[in-house]
Amino acid sequence: MTAFKIAPSILSADFTRLGEEVRAVDEAGADYIHIDVMDGHFVPNLTFGPPVIGALRSVTDKPFDVHLMIDPAQPYLRQYAEAGADIITVHAEADTHLHRSLQVIRDLGKKAGVSLNPSTPETVIEYVLDSVDLILVMSVNPGFSGQAFLPSQLRKISRIQEMIGDRDIELEVDGGVNPSNVATVIAAGATAVVAGSAVFNGVDYTASIAALRRGCAD
Repeated sequence: MTAFKIAPSILSADFTRLGEEVRAVDEAGADYIHIDVMDGHFVPNLTFGPPVIGALRSVTDKPFDVHLMIDPAQPYLRQYAEAGADIITVHAEADTHLHRSLQVIRDLGKKAGVSLNPSTPETVIEYVLDSVDLILVMSVNPGFSGQAFLPSQLRKISRIQEMIGDRDIELEVDGGVNPSNVATVIAAGATAVVAGSAVFNGVDYTASIAALRRGCAD
């Protein structure tokens, strides 16, 4: 079975019992807890801020994979770091000074990630590869959970994996990943997948996460 990390996205969780949901996916075998931060400006939705992340930090020891879909991101990086984020990912499209933001994240003692929307070419990150720990490929248009995977992103995933070469960079894919397509995503070069509906829409989170892992073995 191909080894890869699974990061359940709490955007698809039951917000009325968020702490319980995070604890449940931790116990079910999640590698990361993916937290989608949206500002209603860069993407058409509003979600979590530092206080929510801080409140959840005591619930689990799993790394918080915080995806900032906000513009601007740089003024708020310290707040998210202090709230408990372990990985902080900013969007190339929303950051005029991308290299500076990535350096700020690392200076805060956190892992630095960069994300690309579906229509953004992988070439925009060519000159920051030595400053990132994670690259997040959006395989849906960001803003809402439950969207269908865009097959056009498979070629981008493969190209980015070639760009990474022997660098120690996680290649994560977010959007529409489920047991029926996860093998294709991993075969293209991904080393981690974000799973929202594929995990939280099930009754048994352990079974849902196992189904994703099994998808690469079938």
